Parts: sequence; structure tokens; C-alpha cells
Amino acid sequence: MSHTVVVLTAGLSQPSSTRLLADQLADAVASAVGARGEAVDIEVIELRDLASDLAATMVSGGLPTPAVAAAREKVSAADGLIAVTPVFAASYSGLFKMFIDVLDTEALNAMPVLVAATAGTARHALVLEHAMRPLFTYLRAVVVPTGVFAATEDFGSAGLGERIHRAAAEFATLVVAVPTGVDGFLPEPTRARQSGNHVGEVTPFAKLLAGHTGHTERPHRPAEQR
Repeated sequence: MSHTVVVLTAGLSQPSSTRLLADQLADAVASAVGARGEAVDIEVIELRDLASDLAATMVSGGLPTPAVAAAREKVSAADGLIAVTPVFAASYSGLFKMFIDVLDTEALNAMPVLVAATAGTARHALVLEHAMRPLFTYLRAVVVPTGVFAATEDFGSAGLGERIHRAAAEFATLVVAVPTGVDGFLPEPTRARQSGNHVGEVTPFAKLLAGHTGHTERPHRPAEQR
């Protein structure tokens, strides 16, 4: 059986340490899924390429551009998500949060998510537990126990490699379990995932206001008796 995993990477430079970590995680996940006798298709979404589209979507009241709509469709249809962001001001980047904000609130229901982050110093390591895990838990995703944080000095170290492979193994187990419905391991989604791209008929605002003049009539009061 083949599975689809989407990788969100919010690095701003090219190349970037964020994309480097994302690629290492994707490779480890592919190996871990393959070790279970199944295949995986990795799709990478570079958020820096969507920056102007995300801004246009936000200022248009949420009407997605074709590029944003395509990205939302990929995410909601995936069997798992790897989310990697640089750390700015002790939290995920604004670009990363902007993309999460344009996702449908039902896009990640019961989806396995592996969270990761990069920064220049280990002082930001708690971003995974204080920012990213609560964010995806709020969206009803299933966040794997091991998150991966990489400071600049961590790249190439044995410790980072161990965390990557441990997180990939946990994530692969969840991804492979999605179509099989293993009892007691991954709960069935209570609601179907939605991309948010397909909306019902919208009632024109003028029709909503039909019959309303905008004037509020005062209730009739009888004259006071002297």
C-alpha cells in the first residue's frame, strides 16, 4: 500500500537549515515506512514560494488563490504531515502560522503530524512543546511524541540523527496505521477532513438585508397620566 506524506517547510533562505532538516526527516520517514513493507510518496510544500499568495488570501477575506487552494488540497488529502519551521521571537515563523491560518479547521482531523524546528541557539528548543504541539493539538491532529529541534550546532551530530530516526519511526507507525484502523492505536476521525476549497452556495449580502431599512422603530408607549 502507498501512503502520501506532505512536508511543510517554512525556511526563508535558499538553501536553508529548515529545508535541510525537512529533507532529513522525509528521508528517515521514507526508510521507516519502507521497512514496514509499504511505500510512501513525499510531497514538499515550500511556504516561501507561497508568501505572496498567502498574503493575497488573507486580505481577500480567505478566498484562496489557485496555488493556496492546491496546497490546502494536498494537506487535507495526505496520510501524514511533517511540519518544519524556523524559530522567530521564540515561536514559529509568521509565514508558517499564516499557512496554518488558511487551512480549514477540519483539515487535520486525526492526521499524524511530526513537528520540527530550527534555530541558531538551543535556547529555543521548547518551541516544540510550548507552541507547535499545542497548535496542532488544537486542530485535532495526532502529534507524535518525539519532536525534532535542531540548533545550528546540532547539524551533523549523532544526537540529532538519533532524534530524527526515533521521530520518523513513531510517525511511520501512525501513517501506516491510518488505512488499517488499528484498534486502540489511532482513533477514527470523528469528522471527515476538509480542504476548505469547496463551499456551498453563498447568499448575497443584499438578499440577507432584504426588508431591513436600517431604522429602528421605538416601541409605542401610552402617554403618562397626570
